[in-house]
Amino acid sequence: QVQLVESGGGLVQAGGSLRLSCAASGTIFSVNEMGWYRQAPGKQRELVALVTSVGSTNYADSVKGRFTISRDSAKNTVYLQMNSLRPEDTAVYYCNAFVKQTRYQPRHISYWGQGTQATVSS
Repeated sequence: QVQLVESGGGLVQAGGSLRLSCAASGTIFSVNEMGWYRQAPGKQRELVALVTSVGSTNYADSVKGRFTISRDSAKNTVYLQMNSLRPEDTAVYYCNAFVKQTRYQPRHISYWGQGTQATVSS
């Protein structure tokens, strides 16, 4: 089994910063793409940022220049540094990772964390 555990959410004023972390644990052979998604009340879950196993990144237009995704592959951990936060960034942030548990699996499987709340006050 694979678990993703997020941390780092909280309450911050507009213009402030938060740093989210997500660690994958369990039986892991390799981790491919890792990413962050968010879901605000009444809205669909949306992509925030992705990072591949070789370090390529992709961001939603709404967070470009403000958020930075990074990973520590040795620790199977992904981070999201969120700066210049806005009230519209308020959401539950979910970590996602594509994992192979053994070398014999034909493809990486998607796993999700339980989510961490980030609230930005105006």
